[in-house]
Amino acid sequence: LAWNKDWKPGPIPKTPEEHAAAARKYGLRLDEYKPYPDDGIGLGDYPSLPNVSTDARNPFGQYDHPEHRRNFGEPIHADTDMFGLDRVDDTTNPRYSWQTQAMAFFGVMSACLAFYFMVDAPETKMHWPVMPKQYPGDGKVHYRFEAAE
Repeated sequence: LAWNKDWKPGPIPKTPEEHAAAARKYGLRLDEYKPYPDDGIGLGDYPSLPNVSTDARNPFGQYDHPEHRRNFGEPIHADTDMFGLDRVDDTTNPRYSWQTQAMAFFGVMSACLAFYFMVDAPETKMHWPVMPKQYPGDGKVHYRFEAAE
């Protein structure tokens, strides 16, 4: 991870002039710019951008960086590592409701459990047919644990 003192966010803007300068610094209009609240994390004048994941952006757009679906100079979210293509997408509507997902999960698990108990019944127990091991001279002792005399 690279670090440059120029990339460090400035102090939280207090006056309208500082507010306008910070908006200009990040390439945003004055009505779009809103800094993060001072909660001790230290984001300073960095803009508080909406939570929009990369997956929610147009996949066919003409981007300067298509692998990240963003353009050059576009401000990125402070938590951009949570909104990449390989991360969770909580900004688009799911294909199925959580009730449908839960019903499908419990239906499949119940079917697997029922199949297991049907196959595992004692009368249908599956095993390899094995005869007892054959030794020469049935009943004759071929070994001893006592010390040799």
